[in-house]
Amino acid sequence: MDQDRVNSRITISLSPRSLSRSACLNAYPMQPSFENHPVMTVSALAREARLLIEQRFNLVWVEGELSNFRRPASGHWYFTLKDENAQIRCAMFAGRNRSIRFQVKDGSHVVIRGHVSLYEARGDFQLIADHMELAGEGALRAAFEALKERLAVEGLFATDRKKPLPEYPQHLAVISSRSGAALHDVLSVVGRRFPALEVTLLPVAVQGENSEAEVLRALHRMETVKPDVVLLTRGGGSLEDLWTFNLESVARAIAGCPVPIVSAIGHQTDITIADFAADVHAPTPSAGAELITPDQRELSGQFSTRLSRLLRALNGDIRYRQQTLRGLRAHLLDPRQRLQQHMQRADDLDERLRRSLSNKLLHATQKLQALRRNMHILRPQTVIQGNKLTIVRLRSDLVSLMQRTLDGQRVILATLSRTLQAVSPLSTLGRGYAVLSDGDGTLGEPISSITQVTDNDRVTAHLQDGSLTLQVEKIDADNKLPDVGKS
Repeated sequence: MDQDRVNSRITISLSPRSLSRSACLNAYPMQPSFENHPVMTVSALAREARLLIEQRFNLVWVEGELSNFRRPASGHWYFTLKDENAQIRCAMFAGRNRSIRFQVKDGSHVVIRGHVSLYEARGDFQLIADHMELAGEGALRAAFEALKERLAVEGLFATDRKKPLPEYPQHLAVISSRSGAALHDVLSVVGRRFPALEVTLLPVAVQGENSEAEVLRALHRMETVKPDVVLLTRGGGSLEDLWTFNLESVARAIAGCPVPIVSAIGHQTDITIADFAADVHAPTPSAGAELITPDQRELSGQFSTRLSRLLRALNGDIRYRQQTLRGLRAHLLDPRQRLQQHMQRADDLDERLRRSLSNKLLHATQKLQALRRNMHILRPQTVIQGNKLTIVRLRSDLVSLMQRTLDGQRVILATLSRTLQAVSPLSTLGRGYAVLSDGDGTLGEPISSITQVTDNDRVTAHLQDGSLTLQVEKIDADNKLPDVGKS
């Protein structure tokens, strides 16, 4: 309050509008004249000082203790940052302080990033903060910067390694917490902008001791899931909360992923190593979803525009061709006479064609009927049935013929048997007769005349039950049997 009164007194005493020139000279007769020096208003001086300070201290990191913390209805934060020797007024506006995830209160030891400025209305020297973190995160911040620099020198963040995003993706893989607000924001954007996009969630823990392993496992599943693009996202938090995405293993897995990756970690002020390693960095989960998805309304508008252009081009082409056709018609000679000749020729050909077709149809019909008659006559079923009857008849004739032949052969056999019996010498031998043959005990040449033997010849007499070997002692031609066949 005292400072405000001092400023008011200075404004009244120095303002050229409040005193005339003569009054000023009379009031300060001993002061040197300012006619040869430029005179500034307080506002101009404050503005010049503010610009000078802001240019000199564009971005600073300041560590200290919070005090006099106020949060008015506007949502802005006003507080004092102090150490044992000095203090400075600070302001953090609502658009920036929403990303702070820890409880801010008097006595908190914090590190603030912002720019130094001057509040012209009161002439207060102040720090405008855009980021705040607990002072204990200093070691993490140092490790973050060291890893970032090492990976950058290695070329892991090089632009030529970045993969472009597909213009019209069909499959999106989201690596995020199942219960986080980030997933809800992403799905809302996808449903609004491009609902045809297939979304596969790979749920992971986005902080904690299991977070690294689950994120790496999800990144290594891309060859199985086969999305067109990947969104790695989570909500905001402190540097410690986001530390999974500052790990070297996660950064290398992101850089080695065969699918384009969009990182949307935290809020606009949150920067992680994953953001540098990803192909595209989005400040928020919603912004990441918007980078990936085309706007269906914009696509619909583009389609309508292109359709209109196409219709206009088609109409123009049709008009041009119609005009060309009219020009050709104007230069075309009267074709009616030639057309009449062609029509007469066409009628002749039509009549000849009809006659030819009629004749061919009649011939084909006759041929078909003949084939049907032949097929009826030569039907396999009729032929088979006739052959069966023939076989039955031939079988009956064969049996009869065989029976007659067998009976005839039996009669012949009986006749021959009787004849054989009649001429057989066995019956003669049975009546006491003998058959003589030359030789000694064997059936040699039969002897039927005395002229066939001489005295002392040995002959064999064959009887009914055996044979006798005889020696001829005497041949008596006069002693012969009477001829019983003569009277």
